[in-house]
Amino acid sequence: MTEETKNYLNMDLLRFSTAGSVDDGKSTLIGRLFHDTKAIFEDQLEAIEKTSKQRGDENINLALLTDGLRAEREQGITIDVAYRYFATPRRKFIIADTPGHIQYTRNMVTGASTANLALILIDARNGVVEQTRRHAFIADLLGIKHVAVCINKMDLVGYDEEVYGKVLQQFMEFSSRLENLTELTFIPISALKGDNVVDRSENMAWYKGPPLLYHLENIYVGSDANHIDPRFPVQWVIRPHSDKHHDFRGFAGRVAGGVFKTGDEVVVLPSGFSTKIKKILLADQEINEAFYPQSVTILLEDEIDVSRGDMLVKPNNQPSSSQDLEARICWFSSTKKLRSGTKCLFRHTTQEVQALVSDIRYKVDVNTLRKKEDDTEFGMNDIGRISLRTSSPIFYDSYRRNRNTGSFILVDPFSNETLAAGMLR
Repeated sequence: MTEETKNYLNMDLLRFSTAGSVDDGKSTLIGRLFHDTKAIFEDQLEAIEKTSKQRGDENINLALLTDGLRAEREQGITIDVAYRYFATPRRKFIIADTPGHIQYTRNMVTGASTANLALILIDARNGVVEQTRRHAFIADLLGIKHVAVCINKMDLVGYDEEVYGKVLQQFMEFSSRLENLTELTFIPISALKGDNVVDRSENMAWYKGPPLLYHLENIYVGSDANHIDPRFPVQWVIRPHSDKHHDFRGFAGRVAGGVFKTGDEVVVLPSGFSTKIKKILLADQEINEAFYPQSVTILLEDEIDVSRGDMLVKPNNQPSSSQDLEARICWFSSTKKLRSGTKCLFRHTTQEVQALVSDIRYKVDVNTLRKKEDDTEFGMNDIGRISLRTSSPIFYDSYRRNRNTGSFILVDPFSNETLAAGMLR
């Protein structure tokens, strides 16, 4: 392996999602990032130029880079979540380009669920609209601490600082009522013209902040992961049954939080048996410690019964355990409604149990953030709070503390349809 390859593999990774109302320019912005960082192949660029001419577009339509579905290209909107990857000399990026339409809110939740940063676009001409508020609320709900608000299409308002200031004030008034948005950055841009996307714009000399790419390359997100609470949900028990590895018994999974070291005392939940870590394997290499987000195999000193769905934790740092759970959810299903008494499968980390919706507390009006306690039925894209009763105890942390052990999905036991995504309180 060359030094260049090694450096590339060790580069920091930033996952971010784009969100905004229809036609705010999300796909164009991503296309611009790709174009100006030279992450597009020549044949791709030629194909886009050809398609743009056929459509009668004045400029190259960079949105075509991400809008892959035929229905999206024809309508000029994003329907599905488009994942795109690119890299600069400073950082690697995974982008989730999420839909703007209200009926695709569930797609936005899916795309943003693993993001470190939410990039919210606002059309400078329209200011903060319903979908802006909805997406800001979802970003807050999903525990995304870093939000970059790009006020787009500044070229269409004459690069006016006053317009930018008004939109900024509108967003600040709404976001002040949200809990998790700890870092807000505002950037005036023109995705179509490239102003403040990769390079600073001469048209907006009044803006003293960095361009978007610089912000994405330099923002620190390492502190977002939970390195305090050791959590290791067991995904697979490895028993080769071969002559070479006759007595091998390892427990494979992904570290969901904290740090595990060789020799550490651990407790197996739910049994409560304790033992020590004998060995930690990363692929075929032995390592001294494992931490999130590494996928490793842990070998224990004692022969303890451990199976999929169990969790390894530290004796003095254990998660909450309960069959009665409080959670916020976003309802996904277009065919089924959520009512009190609904039965479903509850999938959490590597565990799957039966669950009953014991109570619907309220739905949230994402425009006003008011609770609608009299509305006790969830339809597609509805967001609110419910109570659940599971068939066996769940070991969890609050979503705010650990996104990995605080998140779950609800699944239809008959059709296997994903009904909802949820965050434990």
